[in-house]
Amino acid sequence: MHGWAGYGDSMDHLRMLPFLELFNFRDVGGYVGLNGRRVRWRRLFRSDSLHRLGPADQATFADLGVRTVIDLRRPSEVALTGRVPGFVDGGYRNMPPKHAEWDIVEGYERLNGTDAVGWLTDRYLELARDGRADLAAVVGVIADRDAAPLVVHCAAGKDRTGIVCALTLSLLGVADTDIAADYALSVHGVRRFADWLRQTNPSFVFDPSRSYAASPAETMLRFLETLRERYGSIERYLVDGGLADHQVTALRAHLLEDGQPEL
Repeated sequence: MHGWAGYGDSMDHLRMLPFLELFNFRDVGGYVGLNGRRVRWRRLFRSDSLHRLGPADQATFADLGVRTVIDLRRPSEVALTGRVPGFVDGGYRNMPPKHAEWDIVEGYERLNGTDAVGWLTDRYLELARDGRADLAAVVGVIADRDAAPLVVHCAAGKDRTGIVCALTLSLLGVADTDIAADYALSVHGVRRFADWLRQTNPSFVFDPSRSYAASPAETMLRFLETLRERYGSIERYLVDGGLADHQVTALRAHLLEDGQPEL
């Protein structure tokens, strides 16, 4: 695995992109998928909330040629802080997956980093149960070649976004260890965001050591393993949730590079 701020699997592509006020924006390309075919670069991005996309960052964003933004935040979150600037309705999709408010879950305020794996895994599995149809619909949009390049984001770009990207990468045949390593990269974005908050809004309390701010790889490994135990496979989970078989085929066709399997 390459460094969080460095290049990805190709020296032609950065995984973490250099934005000033987006802290967890990255490319999910480059990972080895089905039959040794790599996930295409510059087709699918993940991010923290794009409402902070200011003038200093807009040129960098425009250069990516993004056609579609999927915002996983609740409408109340969007109303509170705003949405990505400059996107007309056709390019902006607000698609929040159904799930409980995590900040009212028992024990939330007492959490620290040692509790992260168990607490986060439980939250992700609850979201996968309650928001199954919503997650299948999001992956269906990602499967549309004409929607790409595409960015999926939530608030921190870690949890809801992490689940969507994990499901997508799994359908593409990426190994769980690579999916979990990609998920774990969010720790750097969360730290950058915490540093920025301390400088710009010191009265806002945000503790990056709390479990809700963590992204240990083991969380994603347990999440994917348990989904398979409960539903048979990630593909079965999504297809039974509403994703069509032809969408699975389309996803793999446009997000996986052509080429021969690696030996």
